[in-house]
Amino acid sequence: MSYVIGCIDGATANTAVCEYSAWAAKQLTAPLMLLHVLEDSTLEASTDITGNIGLGTREHLLEQLALLDEERAKLALKHGHMLLEQAEEKVRNTGVTDVHQRQRHGELADTLLDMEMDVRLAVLGLHGEDSVNQMHKVGSHLETVIRTVHRPLLLTPDEFQEPKSAMLAYDGSATTKKGIELLAKSPMFKGMPVHLVMIDAETADNQERLDWAAEHLRAAGHEVETKLLAGDVEESLHKYQTENSIDIMVMGAFGHSRIRQFLVGSTTMRMLQESTTPVLVLR
Repeated sequence: MSYVIGCIDGATANTAVCEYSAWAAKQLTAPLMLLHVLEDSTLEASTDITGNIGLGTREHLLEQLALLDEERAKLALKHGHMLLEQAEEKVRNTGVTDVHQRQRHGELADTLLDMEMDVRLAVLGLHGEDSVNQMHKVGSHLETVIRTVHRPLLLTPDEFQEPKSAMLAYDGSATTKKGIELLAKSPMFKGMPVHLVMIDAETADNQERLDWAAEHLRAAGHEVETKLLAGDVEESLHKYQTENSIDIMVMGAFGHSRIRQFLVGSTTMRMLQESTTPVLVLR
């Protein structure tokens, strides 16, 4: 079964992750799974015992540290269950009824990769637990997830606003063409106006690529606007989104043009750091 996976941690952004996960589950008519990953690094305590410590004292300290590690693990597990219970209550309050919980040990990217066959969409906060209260710091695991997981990722800001319009950063590549086909078939953006924006030279070939994409979406019942812009990718996309009050940006993670270079390089993180609206990353 394919789930919308809401990735839960202890950050205050959990509320938005829960709300966007619930919104996506309703749009897609899909079951929702709330996932909390206990990373092994968060359970480790320092066991470095140096200096002139007697054998008996050292053995006693090691025993105490082992007990502390065990207690830390139990508390982390209990805290994770509590987070999942709170998250389930939030999403059920939005009207979602098919809700599941899962808690795993390991790394988030590895966990999502292991679960990939069951993932229809993964929802993650742009600001993870390690970057809470740092408005321009993206969660440390986000880039790894983007590069590793081959399923659509919905990356959410700290505040929820129900999306009413969408924008696809289009470059005519195989990935973004696939994105057009996904948007056309998916109920996620049903009834929304969709803006297709290409950042490239204003040539007849590029306009033809945009027109093909627009007709594909119009045939699926979408209201579509197209725009071909020259300039810096990051700046141009943000400016167009702001000027047109677009609620959600859709991007392909790998293409074959300037947007590809932008997405797999340092500009990716800059774009996400500055984003105040959700970003859907297609693979």
